[in-house]
Amino acid sequence: MTDHSLRGAVLRKLDRPLPGWVKPLLLASTAVGALTFILLALGADSARAWRAYHINWLYWTGLAQAGLLFSAVVKVAKGRWSYPIRRIAEASAAFLPVSFALFLVLWIGRAQIFPWIAVPITEPHVKAFWLRDSFMFGRDIAGLLLLYGLDFWFLYHSLRPDAALLQAGAPGRVKQLYGWLAKGFDQPGRGAAFSEERQNYIAPGLIFAYAVVMSLLAFDLIMSLAPHWISNLLGGFFFMGAWLTGLMSLGLLTMFWRRHLQLEDLITTTTLHDLGKLCFGFTVFWAYLFFSQFLVIWYGNLPEETSFLFLRMASPTWRNISTLMVVMVFLIPFWGLIGAKPKQTPAVFATFATISLCGVWIDRYVLTVPSIVPSAPKLPLGWQELLVTVGFFGLWGLAYAWFADRFPIVSPTYLERGERRKHAHASF
Repeated sequence: MTDHSLRGAVLRKLDRPLPGWVKPLLLASTAVGALTFILLALGADSARAWRAYHINWLYWTGLAQAGLLFSAVVKVAKGRWSYPIRRIAEASAAFLPVSFALFLVLWIGRAQIFPWIAVPITEPHVKAFWLRDSFMFGRDIAGLLLLYGLDFWFLYHSLRPDAALLQAGAPGRVKQLYGWLAKGFDQPGRGAAFSEERQNYIAPGLIFAYAVVMSLLAFDLIMSLAPHWISNLLGGFFFMGAWLTGLMSLGLLTMFWRRHLQLEDLITTTTLHDLGKLCFGFTVFWAYLFFSQFLVIWYGNLPEETSFLFLRMASPTWRNISTLMVVMVFLIPFWGLIGAKPKQTPAVFATFATISLCGVWIDRYVLTVPSIVPSAPKLPLGWQELLVTVGFFGLWGLAYAWFADRFPIVSPTYLERGERRKHAHASF
């Protein structure tokens, strides 16, 4: 099949709606999670409700943000292999406005999460100045607005060429949206080349802002839970963990859309292999960051640093879940994805991606909850956390489905660029 006929075949398949069970399942998940959280928050176990909320906000925000970051990274790296799956990754950005609203809600439960609100830090003075709830939420909101602003500026220029291309035949529910996106597209110097150039400018800034803002969130929303603990590497460890969830979730989504839209000719086993290599590589890098943080703290042997590790390694309550986290994020995916065949086999790739995603959720749990309830008599992990997680999954899924209903999940413009550059390379 030629590139041109392949692109035409892909466009004819993109109108296929999601399976009928998807949205009802996501709505039910959201309702169950919301009801569970509300009942817990209004009941005797309100602190547990807010802990589960906090963990899931960190997890799902990182996953959604990393989806759009993938598009920016491959833009900078000129990863032409990724053209068929970039829009699949970008669709996660639909959750970011929801994430921002949920962060504002976190203000209500702040006293249940941050121990320094009930017992203010007085020494050293710089930490007392930094750990004030209004100041912390203010700077984090400013950081999120900056990061999300760059996200949507980048996404706007990604969607503009597709909107201009499909505007004439767009259904009524999206015609106005497409008209807004394509406004001025036919003017000289404002077309596809202009949007691609803008993406080239925005992408490096977006990557830098991601590292800075996600590090700030890690220091404020994780490190401050143990206010006397210090780790300069926590920011990098947190945002690379989020990046890993973005890659693993992209693997699952790619395999879902590949099967649902019957895109095996476009999203080939070579594409899955390339994506699998990224997943494998950053699984190893996550382990490198984990061990680097562990080694420095262990050999530094400073009480304010080692207390964080000893609580998670030696306490009977926390050591098993901490070990399970390392096994699920590193050991199982490492051995599972080390060969070429598992990366090219959708069922196998999906299995190890799911294990990794669950492992990173446990990582977020281990980073936060022991600092809030260090002397818990038994592991505070049960149906409460599970159902709140199901609710967040439903919200993320509904946002993703909203995007997929309105924009082609495989970008015809990206396919055209890939076709054009492939022919240019062949001619060269």
